[in-house]
Amino acid sequence: MDEERSEGRIGRRRAFVNRLRNYLLTGIIVAAPLTITAYLVASIVNFVDGKVKPWIPARWNPESYVDFPVPGIGVLVAGVGLILLGFLAANIFGRTVLKIGESILARMPLIRTLYAALKQIFETMLSERSRTFRTAGLIEYPRKGLWALVFIATDAKGEISHRLNDEDDAISVFLPTTPNPTSGFLLFVPRREVLVLDMSVEDAAKLVISAGLITPHWRPGRARPPSWPTPGPTARLSGDEVRVPVRGRLIDEPASEQPADEGSLEDHRRRPEPAGSK
Repeated sequence: MDEERSEGRIGRRRAFVNRLRNYLLTGIIVAAPLTITAYLVASIVNFVDGKVKPWIPARWNPESYVDFPVPGIGVLVAGVGLILLGFLAANIFGRTVLKIGESILARMPLIRTLYAALKQIFETMLSERSRTFRTAGLIEYPRKGLWALVFIATDAKGEISHRLNDEDDAISVFLPTTPNPTSGFLLFVPRREVLVLDMSVEDAAKLVISAGLITPHWRPGRARPPSWPTPGPTARLSGDEVRVPVRGRLIDEPASEQPADEGSLEDHRRRPEPAGSK
């Protein structure tokens, strides 16, 4: 009888400890993202404030009239300044001044190379008409049978496109590293070897940052985008004609719709045959 009571107390004690552990893990899951996000936002705001506030005249600085620091003033002033700069650069006078400044920078050996590269990068990334890094895909890297997640940039152009075989129709992709997606490798891959995914670039970035722990939700039966590839050649399987879809789809070329439940030849082989088909 005493043994049963002691075992019951031990069981209740373990259940209580397990409950506390679950509460602790739940608290960490809730608090950690909020704390890290707040820390990063506060760090960015403090950095911008520290760079901009010294340039604000004392009579226009709200901190001159209160006894406590006002966070975000530098960010607000920087945003207004960038808007005014864009407004001035959009008119004739601003474009003229910008051209004069660029002509001066073009005469400086080292600075002109850095400025031209940075300008082209920001124009490509921030342009509303740009189609770069809007699609995620898979390529076989570093060897056949191993698949790596990539961000599709654009078609290969210039000398690279000329030097490569025209039949390859190469495109440039960015292969990010885990868990830091800001570093990676620039690869030029034949278009036909890129398997384009339906997931957004944001979901693909989450997958890379989390090292595969966060998998975006995907429904196989949902409608595929209009740019899905036109089905490839047909094959015979169990007396029925099935289509073998192309592995990758073209990035900029629209194609006809494909049934949502259509898969590869291997998928059809793995599916059980309906009753009475034999």
